[in-house]
Amino acid sequence: MTTKSLGRRAAATAAAAALALGMLGAVPAVPAMADDGPDPATEQYRPYLHFSPERNWMNDPNGLVYHDGTWHLFFQHNPHGTRWGNMSWGHATSADLVHWEEQPVAIPQTFDEQGVAIEDIFSGSVVVDDENASGLGTAENPPMVAIYTSAYTPSHPTHAGEQAQSLAYSLDDGQTWTKYEGNPVLDRDSANFRDPKVVRYTDPETGESYWVMVAVEALQYKVVLYRSDDLKNWTHLSDFGPANATGGIWECPDLFPLPVDGDPANTKWVLVVNLNPGSVAGGSGGQYFVGEFDGTTFTSESTVSDAAVPAGDLFEGFDDGTYGDWAVGNEPGNWKNGPWGDAPAGGTLPGQNAVSGFIGGGLVNGFNDGDWPVGTLESSTFTIDRPFVNLLVGGGNHPHVDGTQLGNEPPPGRLLFEGFEFPDGTTLADTGWEATGDLAIDPSRSPSTQGGDYYLGQKRINTFEAGPFGDTNRGDLTSPAFTIGADEHHLSFLLGGGKRFNGTLELRLLVDGEVVRTATGPEAGQLNWQSWEVSEFAGRDARVQVHDDATGGWGHLTLDHLVLGAEPAQARSEETSVNLVVDGEIVRSATGRNSENLDWVNWNVAEFAGQEASVRIIDNNRFGWGHVLVDQVMFSDAAAAPRLEGYDWLDWGRDYYATVSFSNAPDGRRVMLGWMNNWDYANDIPTGSWRSAMALPRDVSLVTTERGPRLVQEVVPEFAELEQSDRAYTDAARPIAAGSETLSVSGDVVRIDAVIAPGDADAVGLSVLGDDESATRIGYDAASGRLFVDRRDSGSTGFHPAFASLDDAPVALDDGRLALTVYVDRSSVEVFTADGRTTITDQVFPNAGADAIGLWADGEGATLESLTVTPMHGAMYKEAGVDDATAAPPAAEVTALTGPRKGPDADGDFGIKVKVGKGGVTTVVRLLEDGRVIDRMFRTAASERTLAFAVTDAAPGEHRYTVELENSAGVTRAGELLVRVAG
Repeated sequence: MTTKSLGRRAAATAAAAALALGMLGAVPAVPAMADDGPDPATEQYRPYLHFSPERNWMNDPNGLVYHDGTWHLFFQHNPHGTRWGNMSWGHATSADLVHWEEQPVAIPQTFDEQGVAIEDIFSGSVVVDDENASGLGTAENPPMVAIYTSAYTPSHPTHAGEQAQSLAYSLDDGQTWTKYEGNPVLDRDSANFRDPKVVRYTDPETGESYWVMVAVEALQYKVVLYRSDDLKNWTHLSDFGPANATGGIWECPDLFPLPVDGDPANTKWVLVVNLNPGSVAGGSGGQYFVGEFDGTTFTSESTVSDAAVPAGDLFEGFDDGTYGDWAVGNEPGNWKNGPWGDAPAGGTLPGQNAVSGFIGGGLVNGFNDGDWPVGTLESSTFTIDRPFVNLLVGGGNHPHVDGTQLGNEPPPGRLLFEGFEFPDGTTLADTGWEATGDLAIDPSRSPSTQGGDYYLGQKRINTFEAGPFGDTNRGDLTSPAFTIGADEHHLSFLLGGGKRFNGTLELRLLVDGEVVRTATGPEAGQLNWQSWEVSEFAGRDARVQVHDDATGGWGHLTLDHLVLGAEPAQARSEETSVNLVVDGEIVRSATGRNSENLDWVNWNVAEFAGQEASVRIIDNNRFGWGHVLVDQVMFSDAAAAPRLEGYDWLDWGRDYYATVSFSNAPDGRRVMLGWMNNWDYANDIPTGSWRSAMALPRDVSLVTTERGPRLVQEVVPEFAELEQSDRAYTDAARPIAAGSETLSVSGDVVRIDAVIAPGDADAVGLSVLGDDESATRIGYDAASGRLFVDRRDSGSTGFHPAFASLDDAPVALDDGRLALTVYVDRSSVEVFTADGRTTITDQVFPNAGADAIGLWADGEGATLESLTVTPMHGAMYKEAGVDDATAAPPAAEVTALTGPRKGPDADGDFGIKVKVGKGGVTTVVRLLEDGRVIDRMFRTAASERTLAFAVTDAAPGEHRYTVELENSAGVTRAGELLVRVAG
């Protein structure tokens, strides 16, 4: 292998950086990570194939660009915590799209002279200004220019609350950046104008060339297009949208040309529009349009009309201005008679984003008086005489949960500590509670009368109020002892506030001084019922302890109304739902997608034929997206297809968002990269010192389909380097028995290639990341013709109610067969089928050690046509993959092959030879210069002991190299090797 020395490039970078800092007022680089914390390779859910930052929060990919042999990945980053905030641009680089090296923070959040944040650095793009049209560099050293959204905070002196587009530039290959003194360069006086992607357009007829920006007016569902000759002055060209999916908000657009079927004479343009929420799988996702771009206007050829109405009998369309015989249950005393009002809404209500997707002149809209009021709305009864109920549903994504209550009633039992309703002036300390830390500074603060919703009475514990420092308060509040009675099987309580899974913020039950039960909050102000089963502690003394060692947002807990009793409390429902009720029981239910766009939902009700039923609409949520939209309840012989499924999606899973492409990619490639997370639960995923990973980079192209040209995707071929083909497991063609079987192969970093024929089976597929308790199932449902990833029982799923999901996509079999390629990487699965026309990307958080791989079938008749499971080396943090090591690699001999036996190397081209040791396993050999990996080689048991790295173009001077040897048991570091190059 050949590698280019860091020497000349590092010297040039240092000189350019010094010039930038000395003459241009550049912002010095901010460290991207803390030096302490766990070894990333040892963290339970840390991916080895996918890029993830070593520490802290990451979201959208930004500024994707290829320049001078290096792929640059910038990303939305919080350098100071594992949740969204302090928005800055992080930075990583790669020579091959596989192995990434994290760099210092590129463009940090801006502060004023008093240290107050006045500008967050939101998403954008980077271009290479080869002609120096911007004047920000020189002809000899043209700049890299970042075009990003300045999200001005309320503290900004002139642009408070606005979003506008700004520039930063780099003269040292992206290592340091200077914010342009004339920012912002494009300002529409808008609070939601963001995410600029800038591309170079050349008119094929005239040869005229200029920059084109696509950005979004997020709430208007519009892509706005501008042009510029110098990146500083912009002229409006046109707008696109609304079109196709318009739930939530539009974000992160991209625009690029692609040849159809590889024919450059038949080129189409692709406009990507990400949206949150409102994607096909729920929450955030990305759609795209295919069409023409003439340098001014993008014209879509793939926009779908929503006018079609499924066949059937209309039961209720809410178009006559009344609710008719529906039982209207508005909240008593609400000043606007909400949530339903006195009559159906005609569309959008005051204070609401635009409502779309309804039919006719009316609909149920539970936004009267905003999200606050709660109530029910129920139809008269009807007899089920058709197999399907179809209806349009929108609004909040808060599903009905069986066993919950619409009220907030406590369970029967013994109320502890008087529910904190002590006489005024009585403190917790007066009643025997013990306080420590900040919570002991001022005992009069507890109990509190401030904070939270759905508490009972007037007083409660609130650690935000219990000390003088709000969310920064740290300490414990421990109750006096109480005895658990023989019939007191459950301890129930109302709990709200922050959510932490690392033990820093929790309610504890102590028995004999030991923690035997814990609970954490919902990351919300509203308290809700939780319960512990405590019958095993009957007759013993116990205490409860509120433990708060958390800081930052939601760094507190709110506690009220502890009850010991025979039965657990019923949790309060937070649903915004529409339900089918048969014999008084809810048998079918639907909810919105956190979107003001209504879409078709279908219920198969054939099993209830001939029975009496009603439709019950419930709004029991007062907070974000706490309303529901309903229209066009129909009885039909066929299921209505959701409109969303007629649109074109980059991915059908839950975790593929903000996807954009690399600029300036070589060889005509179009490489796209997405954030592998979902805003529904992104801040809550149970990772450790970091949050979020990127999906694997994908090559995309356009192919002809029956619907017109559409995208196909495949993981970039560079990842083939990581495949351990010598250790691949194969299984020959054979029947798949009904039930499930665990294969003799296992692994949590693997590529799986399978061809399956469902035959007469109802469903068939694979299971991955499994153990005796759980697994992620990847399968095909024959009746519906849909590929799915089922993560409802995949391990840790309870950290957020929106996480457990079955995500599916329509896929036609090819001659009765389904071909799958699956990348499994410890905490994710990426599934490709139909030659890359359909993909499903999902995070999963399996139990520790879960790596079983299996086959399963519902019913007889399925066949396994072929199966290959290929283990993979890691790309980051742990690279060894699978080997037979029992100890770290033995030492190696390292020598330099520099030409003259004495004296310096003459031309900067030389070799470094490594002879691995005997008596052990060496799987990866890495060459480092000045602590940075510049090359690596993977070995198998059959490899020669001696290998050589070829170094070219080393700069004059001294070069210090080290070699790292890795296997699955550890890493061995060799000594330093010094090479001198004449100059």
